[in-house]
Amino acid sequence: MPELNANPGRHARPHQRPNAASEPTWRYAVAGLSASLVGLGLARFSYSPLIPALIAAKWFSASDVVYLGAANLAGYLAGALAARAVAARIGAVRALRAMMLLATLSFFAGSAPVSFIWFFAWRFLSGLTGGIIMVLAASVIVPRTSPGRRGIVGGVIFAGVGLGVAASGTLVPLLLQQGLQQSWYGLGALSAVLTATSWWSWPGEGNSYVAPLHQAKQHHASPAARALLIQYGLNAVALVPHMVFMVDFVARGLGQGIAAGSRYWVLYGLGAIVGPLVTGHLGDRSGFGPALRAAFLIEAAAVLLPAISTAPVSLIVSSVVIGGFTPGIVPLVLGRIHELVPHSGEQQRSTWSHATTSFALFQAAAAYGFSWIYAQTGGDYHVLFALGGGAVALALAIDLGLALVVPRRS
Repeated sequence: MPELNANPGRHARPHQRPNAASEPTWRYAVAGLSASLVGLGLARFSYSPLIPALIAAKWFSASDVVYLGAANLAGYLAGALAARAVAARIGAVRALRAMMLLATLSFFAGSAPVSFIWFFAWRFLSGLTGGIIMVLAASVIVPRTSPGRRGIVGGVIFAGVGLGVAASGTLVPLLLQQGLQQSWYGLGALSAVLTATSWWSWPGEGNSYVAPLHQAKQHHASPAARALLIQYGLNAVALVPHMVFMVDFVARGLGQGIAAGSRYWVLYGLGAIVGPLVTGHLGDRSGFGPALRAAFLIEAAAVLLPAISTAPVSLIVSSVVIGGFTPGIVPLVLGRIHELVPHSGEQQRSTWSHATTSFALFQAAAAYGFSWIYAQTGGDYHVLFALGGGAVALALAIDLGLALVVPRRS
């Protein structure tokens, strides 16, 4: 279907502006940005700045609150697994609109501490929306984009993740001045506005997503491709301490308060906005294999940093770097898959699907495991950062070990 949109200007009236054909593409990209902002940036990441307030208001205990955060990651895994089936059943665009509505509803549902089960269910559903949006948004928009613009359009779509993180870190402290319940209302209202304004900006429903749903021919994956699935999962483990615990670590662990914790969350979000652009450029210049190794090394140092030093400069560097790699690892892994599977589009899609599932599975398991460790150690955050750094160091070790065994595929 991309060829239908590749040269829409040939049917345009003679007086139409030359760049008019690009306007629908950017409208679609903004819709994708709104979806990732609602389903990931807000529904998933705005919970972290609320953790200290939920504990202080005695809505839930400290251990219950982190388990509720992990419920969102479990929902994300379920969404990633279900996305293709949902798109096949009701259409990808309808699914995206429905997920934005469900994410919006989850904010209003969280505005009262009805029960732990109630909150757990809605945190799970908010994660589900993020998983489905992550899989479907780009698949709806990118095939309708000219090849020369697909990178920047993809960057715009997933910049919504970082924008949502930064927005939640900025807005939540302001909203909390009005009350915890009002904070949930405010996030719900913002999500509703984004859902409504993007509703008619999506491309028309078509068959572009149906073909990938067919079972791809089975191919034997190379050792490097199989190892990459494990490395991507280990990378997900390394991100959990910052994603789930960083704000609470600063606010309560270091005794600096919610406002200080939220400022580091804003820095995390700013890193997430620019991260994919930086890593993608690095991969283009140096090759995705070497770039991925460099990323693992930098991540290991940045995740470990809060366990070694709690000086402001250390926390700033750690927050920005890990924020950047949260979405920034995606173009590196995608590029590496294309290097390892250069001649089969179906196998590339299949490998990426498996990689996404691996990431979500490892991340959900780490969130629950780290929550248990947090409770068992009486709130020792340093152990969590050390384990996260060790996970990504193991990913680097696997890559280096494989390069020694199969040097030509490294």
